[in-house]
Amino acid sequence: MLEDLPRDPFADDPDDPAAELGMLDEPEPLTLAERDEALQDLADIEVFRSLLEPQGVLGLALDCPDCGEKHYFNWDLLRSNLKQMIDNGRPQVHEPAFQPDPADYVTWDYARGYVDGVIDAEESR
Repeated sequence: MLEDLPRDPFADDPDDPAAELGMLDEPEPLTLAERDEALQDLADIEVFRSLLEPQGVLGLALDCPDCGEKHYFNWDLLRSNLKQMIDNGRPQVHEPAFQPDPADYVTWDYARGYVDGVIDAEESR
């Protein structure tokens, strides 16, 4: 699934600052439950994107369990991270968004609520 990822700007650079990360232990494969959850998240992201991107939403804002801050992920990065997790047991290392406008992103809960609202409205018709 590497074709879905942007090219690494440090590819083939002998002074790659992330080279030591490649020496980390191989990740454990996902359990069946973790894989099913990641596949469901991937499907959810596709639905979120199809409904929210036309409204100007660029992606999701997620709370980072490591630093406690919000991180902003565009739709393509979310999708490629999940695919990497499914295929390799962990997402690819990536650069955070550069000066994102928080108004362009929504939380997972907001996106889920928006989708539920659209579904409820369609069922009411």
